[in-house]
Amino acid sequence: MKAQFLIAFLFICGLAQAQSYPNKPITIIIGSTPGSTSDGLARAIGVEITKETGQAVIVESKAGAFGGIAAQYVANAKPDGYTLFVTTNTTQAANPHLIKKLPYDPIKDFSPITKLVQGYMLLVTNPALKANSVSELIVLAKKEPGKLTFGAGSSSARVAVELFEKMSGTEMVYVPYKSNPLAVIDLVGGQVDLMIVDLTTSLPQVKNDKLKALGVSSLTKSPLVPTLPTIASAGIPGYEFSHWNALYGPSGMDAATIKRINELFISAMKKPAVKKFVEENGMEVSTSTPDGLSVFQNAELKRWGQIIKDAGIQPE
Repeated sequence: MKAQFLIAFLFICGLAQAQSYPNKPITIIIGSTPGSTSDGLARAIGVEITKETGQAVIVESKAGAFGGIAAQYVANAKPDGYTLFVTTNTTQAANPHLIKKLPYDPIKDFSPITKLVQGYMLLVTNPALKANSVSELIVLAKKEPGKLTFGAGSSSARVAVELFEKMSGTEMVYVPYKSNPLAVIDLVGGQVDLMIVDLTTSLPQVKNDKLKALGVSSLTKSPLVPTLPTIASAGIPGYEFSHWNALYGPSGMDAATIKRINELFISAMKKPAVKKFVEENGMEVSTSTPDGLSVFQNAELKRWGQIIKDAGIQPE
């Protein structure tokens, strides 16, 4: 009887907490720098949640270690729903296969809440690079193996090029960065030669003629750059690469609070301003139940592990 009473008491407490949520500001942690996809998405969502609840939403960047610093911070946070994590496949699916001693467990340390978006990437180069198409880039890379450099501030940006190399039979030098926006700055400056990176950080530079776009990583053309061919059609048949963002909290959150947050974020994703941000950055809204995100993440862990293994990338 005592155990049953305790379970009932905890359920009632959780339900009461969920019904009053949020009653103070919410902090969303991101693992990248301001200007990244996660940053822009979190801020767009935060505006809508503030409108609906009257509570401030603070977006806090903790860049570094491929999102590992942010992930570890959230994993150690109080599981009350006021510290949330807008993150990507980098921390939740790729890092376990790229980092030998990961300071967090991508499954056990988090409460999945909802998937948010899925998107594709652009193959971009410094304008001075003497390649104006995917096929010309492949020829150039094969002519001088190991000379061309690529920057990456996320696992998506790194593995996208590693997969490009494997499928095209080329060899380039990987240059790591704390975030993709920082890598793009050096790409514009000519410190690295190319990237395959999300449209959020690359498309504005392409439109301003500071970067040259050669292809998109989807199997169909992007409406944002309709004249740009896919990488698959322009030189590497079958090439496709995508990235995603999702929402997590620390492990141990009660089900009622998770449900409430899930509802708030899915509602925000339907708002015109958020949908506009998503579409303008080459992504599509893709939400889920908490259980749906859990199933999706487990499948992605396997998929990314296979891609990384096939690309011959060794954990560091």
